[in-house]
Amino acid sequence: MSVALPTLKHASSSSAELSMKAGAPLVAEEPAPSDDAAPASEGADPATPKRGLYFWLVMLAICTSVFLSALEYTSVSTALPTIVHDLQGEDFVWVPSAYVLAATALLPATGGVAQVFGRRVSMIAVLALFALGSALCGAAQNMTWLIAARAVQGAGGGGILSVTGIIIADLIPLRERAPFIALLGLTWATACAIGPSVGGALAKEGQWRWLFYLNLPINGLAAALVFFFLRVHSPRGSFVDKMKRLDWVGNVLIIASSSACVIGLTWGGVQFPWTSAHVLAPLIIGVVGILGFLVYEALVAREPLVPFSLIANRTSLSGYIQTFLTPVVVVAVIYYLPTYYQACKLASPLHAGVELLAICLVIAPMIVISGVSITRTKAYRPQLWAGWAFLMLAMGAMSTLTADSSTSASVGIPALAGVGAGFLYQATYYPVLAPLPVAQNAHAMALFSFCRVFAGVWGVTIGTAVLQTQLTSRLPADFLAAYPQGVAAAYSIIPTIAALPEPLQTQVRAAFADAIAVVWRVMVGIAGLGLLASLAMRSLPLHTDVDERWGLEEKREEGLARESA
Repeated sequence: MSVALPTLKHASSSSAELSMKAGAPLVAEEPAPSDDAAPASEGADPATPKRGLYFWLVMLAICTSVFLSALEYTSVSTALPTIVHDLQGEDFVWVPSAYVLAATALLPATGGVAQVFGRRVSMIAVLALFALGSALCGAAQNMTWLIAARAVQGAGGGGILSVTGIIIADLIPLRERAPFIALLGLTWATACAIGPSVGGALAKEGQWRWLFYLNLPINGLAAALVFFFLRVHSPRGSFVDKMKRLDWVGNVLIIASSSACVIGLTWGGVQFPWTSAHVLAPLIIGVVGILGFLVYEALVAREPLVPFSLIANRTSLSGYIQTFLTPVVVVAVIYYLPTYYQACKLASPLHAGVELLAICLVIAPMIVISGVSITRTKAYRPQLWAGWAFLMLAMGAMSTLTADSSTSASVGIPALAGVGAGFLYQATYYPVLAPLPVAQNAHAMALFSFCRVFAGVWGVTIGTAVLQTQLTSRLPADFLAAYPQGVAAAYSIIPTIAALPEPLQTQVRAAFADAIAVVWRVMVGIAGLGLLASLAMRSLPLHTDVDERWGLEEKREEGLARESA
């Protein structure tokens, strides 16, 4: 059955803006459901356009930027003990948390900034923030300095994820985008795979500062490529006029609310009990604030950060829900599987990292396979359904692992999670964007990136809450009595479990295995919610056009040359 595309013209951005000013919701009406393999329009697909040198140099800048952001996000964890020791600090939990907090809080704003100031200015700005944060981290003389610098770096790192996604959406039609999303996914997976080793190697040599300093020349290369070759439209108007156009009330609401949530989630079960006011107050304030932000954006904001039209159709809403739930499960796996290896299998941190690498090695090819299948079939629903099915299967199978499971089982079974993650990280992109006009790319991608980053915090937090609750009831009472600070303190002795006498060692190993198994059972339920959400999306045609306001000047010059000829 053939279905016509929604009315989306190359120059439709002007009419879209008029409809927004008039107060009409900007949203493409979803076509009737179709078979997944149905063509998007009558007739053959348009020929893939030839892409010039500027395009590929911009892609090089984007891949370099994404690689930097991912490498930084994953490499600091292994170097953190050495960093904390050298700086004689205590609040180490805020070194990673400050990065995530800043990235989460500022992500929704990136769509509005890119729309008002333009893509090139926005990309250079986030790269500059990341470089500044890296330089400050490398020069840190104490923990307070390092934590503040990590916040600056996180603002840049989160912005890189969002703005690169916006640029990709501007330059490549949705129908042709899968190979490029796969390329970015491979870049991210590669950085994540080598990040812990790079951080550990530099820390071992006492050169952890170079973990941050090495970002500067690579960051400079990416910024230079963007400056010289990302030749796209720059909105006119003075700096003051552009600043006035930004949704400042919306920015304040989402920054304050998301920051409160991250603070509550970071403190919960670590610095304060989950039932304490220190945790509940910021969580409640944060959740209420986010709801208030959505109401304000829908009813009051003149140029909203998150237009209500982004979630006004069931396919995009389903896509955003799946985008949020995917990292909740995947981050929990990446965070707590090494805990299983170290506490139950008595692996060293380095050995645990090597065993975790199996998942990363599976994710990369699955991203490619998912992308190729979407490109060939022009469908995205089967990939998402398969991804959730594999993730549920993996979590269920992982819940059967015990402290004495074989190495083949403890490494091979989690690889199934890599299959599901690879499909989902590629495919959740499409139900989000397929129903929306291309003029909505910037805001849609900013919200998409926000969902991914914010969800990672929830993945760690849910796992922590479950694990601590289970360890409290499963660890031997005399063992817990030695730690008056509670399970969090007992958790910190994982590296010494191998030295415990028998039968205490076996009891502690079994307690950790049983507690982590409950984490995986909870993740089965969350993956099940993702599968349910995926049932709401429709099979829609993928866009074959782009918003030409933001196309490369190289393409416009080629078009003018052809017309004059």
